[in-house]
Amino acid sequence: MRFIGIEEHYRTAAIAEATASDPYMKALGARGREVLSRLEDLGSRRLADMDAAGIDVQVLSHTLPATEQLDAATAIPLARDANDMLAGAVERHPERFVGLATLPMSRADAAAEELERSVTTLGLRGALINGLPQGRFMDHPSFSPVLERAEHLGVPLYLHPAVPPASVREAYYGGLSPEVSHQLATAGWGWHMEVGLHALRLILGGVFDRFPRLQIIIGHMGEGVPSMIWRTNAKVTQRTTKLDRPVQDYFVQNFYVTTSGFFSSTALLSLLLTLGADRVLFAVDYPYNKSEDARAFLEAAPIAQADREKIAHGNAERLLRL
Repeated sequence: MRFIGIEEHYRTAAIAEATASDPYMKALGARGREVLSRLEDLGSRRLADMDAAGIDVQVLSHTLPATEQLDAATAIPLARDANDMLAGAVERHPERFVGLATLPMSRADAAAEELERSVTTLGLRGALINGLPQGRFMDHPSFSPVLERAEHLGVPLYLHPAVPPASVREAYYGGLSPEVSHQLATAGWGWHMEVGLHALRLILGGVFDRFPRLQIIIGHMGEGVPSMIWRTNAKVTQRTTKLDRPVQDYFVQNFYVTTSGFFSSTALLSLLLTLGADRVLFAVDYPYNKSEDARAFLEAAPIAQADREKIAHGNAERLLRL
């Protein structure tokens, strides 16, 4: 069975330098040295890791933090250079790598143009956006050019977590030990809830009424949304929203969800019952998780083989037109 990992990360030295003060990278500690060395490799070491774990293709995207929080003068050339570098790696290994662009989100018009260049000139298959660009959710009207361009190009946008804003960290996760606070605010809870809220805000902000063909990817078995969507759908009704469709309809028609970093059969079965097998995508979240663990989880999951094939590779091939 073919395996395509759709959330697999790299980073450039230039973006790393420009974002050196980001709290997530500062908190990686000793583990970070090994992670960072793998992030920076787009050649033999990465391919060897893929071969050892039986991963056929990685869909590469720049890890957090990328250019989302940088000013336009800094972000535009850094994003362009990162996408050029990524396209070069894909060109060198076209059977093993696919790319998602990095965008300079501080200037939505420039981000839309860079998305178009990345897709039509460089051959990348969409874009990944970390966290809240410039501290705002993407239902903000200023981001409409990016959403409109993604729909026009027929490519997905991947909403990926990042460290929540400082005010949120203090209000929700303060008062604990620094290590516990950081983990709870990020991979242990907080950034998943933020992406889940981001997804709901796109729906409730009318994004998909304006751009009905737009497709959004979120990771980590749906960032909490599958377990809560019934309740949201029941309480935030069309009488209140004035939207064209119920909330849950948008989730099952405009979103894909990945298995990145979540090796729970309970979560997978809940996701499949909510979203259906045609909209679930395999991912490792390399190098933050082990590829062999992600593959073994899906191979052993208590699901039909036809659904396993869709998740492992078929849905990604269709969505990204591979």
